[in-house]
Amino acid sequence: MTKIQKKPLARGLGMLDRLVAQNFQVDFRSHAKAILSGDFPDVAAQLEEVLVTSTIPIEELIGSGGGEAKGTQRLRNALKQRGWRKHKFVVQRIIDGIEREAQSHEVDHVRTFEGGTVALEIEWNNKDPFFDRDLENFKRLHADGAISLGVIITRGSGLQDAMRTLVRRFADEQQIDSHADMERIGLSPTRRQIEEVRKRVERVKNPIPFRDAWVEHFVSDKFGAATTHWSKLEDRVRRGVGNPCPLVLIGLPASIVTFGENPTAVQVASAASVETTRMQQRGDDGN
Repeated sequence: MTKIQKKPLARGLGMLDRLVAQNFQVDFRSHAKAILSGDFPDVAAQLEEVLVTSTIPIEELIGSGGGEAKGTQRLRNALKQRGWRKHKFVVQRIIDGIEREAQSHEVDHVRTFEGGTVALEIEWNNKDPFFDRDLENFKRLHADGAISLGVIITRGSGLQDAMRTLVRRFADEQQIDSHADMERIGLSPTRRQIEEVRKRVERVKNPIPFRDAWVEHFVSDKFGAATTHWSKLEDRVRRGVGNPCPLVLIGLPASIVTFGENPTAVQVASAASVETTRMQQRGDDGN
């Protein structure tokens, strides 16, 4: 009797293999893998198409002061060009023709396909409670039949762990050893940031060189443990936040940060970051 050997199943684009091959972290929850490959192959293809070519020049990351870099904005624009638009879902409860309750849930990127509607959020560098908001929104929208799948993109653990090394490499290449050097490349630190670095340099016990102090403060201040990154998202999902909404979780790798791609970006990004800070301060002051 001839033994028939079964061929292994080919793994298709629906599994986001191209992302995994480029060190993106990918996790599927609540049968999301089957749903993605069966009902939303276009979603998988679009995510791979956008993400595998995305970069964030180190100059933009530094110049943005930890805020949303232009590389992240380009990622958002690439999704918008493919039909992923911001949308406010309004869920109403009506009894005998009278509205009793209405809730709204705004999602940054939403698109409807033949198989249903998919919601997507990018959490580059918010405070980590934003994950609770996103997951709870997805849970409620899924329970109400408004979405079939939720996607969250954030900094992967490899990128989070490498942040200090990446910023240090930038500081070494730019020879940042004083606030004058920061101004030379277009950075405009706030008074608080200047004071925090000064404390590290001038402290009596274990003072450190300016470059070390700036890198230490920048990373801890802008990309600290309490911001949105993979481990914070993973903690919540493990606790069941968002369950049972099917979820696709994607972590951006360290390789998304590039060097030498856009050397003038730091001045542009820094100027925009300073202006944003001033506007926020004017708003806080009621002006």
